[in-house]
Amino acid sequence: MLVLDRGAVTKLARRDRQTAAIIGVLRRDGLWPPLVPSVVIVESITGRPGPDANTNRLLKTCDIITELPERTARRAAHLRFRAKQGSAVDALVIALAEPGGQVLTGDPTDLRALAEHAEHVRVGAI
Repeated sequence: MLVLDRGAVTKLARRDRQTAAIIGVLRRDGLWPPLVPSVVIVESITGRPGPDANTNRLLKTCDIITELPERTARRAAHLRFRAKQGSAVDALVIALAEPGGQVLTGDPTDLRALAEHAEHVRVGAI
């Protein structure tokens, strides 16, 4: 399973050959469609149709997680407490990837710190 954070959503929303190649590899490897927690959308769009067009196009190809189970929220809180860094959204992204998932991000520092306390979650930078 692949989970995207804001940085990955922003970068994958670009319409260029490099991005198309990355998505192609993710599809080939069975990692597409990725999961995107709805809270990541808050960080990824502006609410203006023009500037958000590419991001909205990308999000239509993803599986959006709209309901957050209490257990996942509590797990994210625990990961954030243990890592002593990262935002609540970052922690939720890592918690959703457990166990054994992968997170794609544009800024791996906080996510890797959170993943150190998670159950077999890999963090990849895009």
